[in-house]
Amino acid sequence: MSIEFILTTLIIVASPGTGAVYTIAAGLSRGSRASIPAAFACTLGIVPHMVAALTGLAALLHTSALLFEIVKYAGVAYLLYMAWQTLKERGAMKINASADHRSAKQVVIDGVVLNILNPKLSIFFVAFLPQFIAVDERYALLRMLELSAIFMVATFVIFALYGLFAAALRARVIGNAKVMAWMRRTFAAAFVALGAKLALTER
Repeated sequence: MSIEFILTTLIIVASPGTGAVYTIAAGLSRGSRASIPAAFACTLGIVPHMVAALTGLAALLHTSALLFEIVKYAGVAYLLYMAWQTLKERGAMKINASADHRSAKQVVIDGVVLNILNPKLSIFFVAFLPQFIAVDERYALLRMLELSAIFMVATFVIFALYGLFAAALRARVIGNAKVMAWMRRTFAAAFVALGAKLALTER
């Protein structure tokens, strides 16, 4: 494991994206009890992409224009659905004074689905991780698993910090109706923007 891999991973994970926005939104809307499940969900959503990369499915996704478009637009549709849910104060992004078991479960489901429907993650595992595996590596599969695990740990830790920071700010805005309305519109717009960005993504 090189310092280059660590630094690159931290930059990629910390960069604003669907998972980061989702975790911050969960922390602000439902508090720390939702921010940790949201971070866990985004991390868990990486697993199918890692498996796809290891089994060659990600390569198929990269080479098949139709398959890539199907997954991509499913992701776009779900991001727009999340924007609508946020505006209507429904589902995992509903602003509540407390988060019950059912709402925490919905936070996890939405977070996992958002990451599963992001085809760029699979391509990321195909294009990014192999750069840090030597050509003559004897145990390439184990090395891939090791790097993937490090990437997932970094994802969980950074996203959890994002969510907890957002939850800490929540007390300042939860009682202000105007601020909450502005916050809902901001996150709804962020999900729409992420959906537009994904829609314009090429293989």
